[in-house]
Amino acid sequence: MPISRLGLVVHGGRPEAVSGGETVRRWCARQGIGCFDIDVWQGQGSRRSGRDEVRAAGSPDLIVTLGGDGTFLRGARIAAKKNIKVLGVDLGKVGFLTETAVTEVEQALDAVHAERSECEERMTLTMRASKLLELPTDLEQFLCYGRGPALPPPPPQPDPTQDDGWGIALDVTALNDIVVEKLARDHQVALGVYIAGRLLASYSADGVIVATPTGSTAYSFAAGGPVLSPRMRAVIFTPVAAHMAFNRTVIANADEPVVLRVLPHSGRAAVSVDGQPRGILDPGDWIGVTAAPQPLRLVRLNPANFYGRLRERMRLTDAPATAADGEAPLFLPGRPAPDDRHPRVR
Repeated sequence: MPISRLGLVVHGGRPEAVSGGETVRRWCARQGIGCFDIDVWQGQGSRRSGRDEVRAAGSPDLIVTLGGDGTFLRGARIAAKKNIKVLGVDLGKVGFLTETAVTEVEQALDAVHAERSECEERMTLTMRASKLLELPTDLEQFLCYGRGPALPPPPPQPDPTQDDGWGIALDVTALNDIVVEKLARDHQVALGVYIAGRLLASYSADGVIVATPTGSTAYSFAAGGPVLSPRMRAVIFTPVAAHMAFNRTVIANADEPVVLRVLPHSGRAAVSVDGQPRGILDPGDWIGVTAAPQPLRLVRLNPANFYGRLRERMRLTDAPATAADGEAPLFLPGRPAPDDRHPRVR
């Protein structure tokens, strides 16, 4: 479907992003397409939720982000609320999420408008909790130091389920991860971790990460977790600096919820969504993380090349062994693997 209404998320602190935003606005004007600035900022000193942003922009059918992966995440959380496609525009660095260079944004929009692009679906996470989350005013400045004002605490879903043992359904969408971590440097957080309704272990750690396959290359990777293909549907649990012998990642199926309960002897813990602080948990509180019903729809102009991006981002091409690298054997794009159950006899 051609573009009829476009939302624009711009990293205002980067001149090339601001310039790229003007290019997108001019393209929209030439095409007679409505273009609306859409962001989680609402004036100085306050912020609003992604659902409010979608409503304010009139539910566009494409969101374009100009910045790095952080800016993309801001736009993605908004887009996933209403199943909106998102196109990430990169500013010169290799990103796992962005799709096109800022110098080629007009050609990319031409391709999307002419329906010469594809959509790649990425799994997202949502969250329930034993209580509504909030950031106490005495901790907000500490947790958000250097970031500007915090996002508002996650509100309940518009039609939350009544008390059925599942907790409060929160309006949360995470593309990368949901993290529970300690507040004080000299106190680890103590958590009981339940996967698929069964206790896995009790952890004393700096924090724990529940990530998507997309988020496997973010904080979870930095904490020693594995890299997963973003095409998978799985929930990744990775402890951070755990004081116990079993400090490995556990990968659960997408339909197996991960519950994190703050144990009675623990201090308070902070909850963040895609790196944004969203609330505080006290001893006895818990959150449950599950795969969200709605995926994120990424615009792809070319066939997905996740492993090529992985090579570039992690500098794997610097290894001496790659000097002999050539065309991959046993792989023909667009064709299924042969059926070897009945091999031909020569």
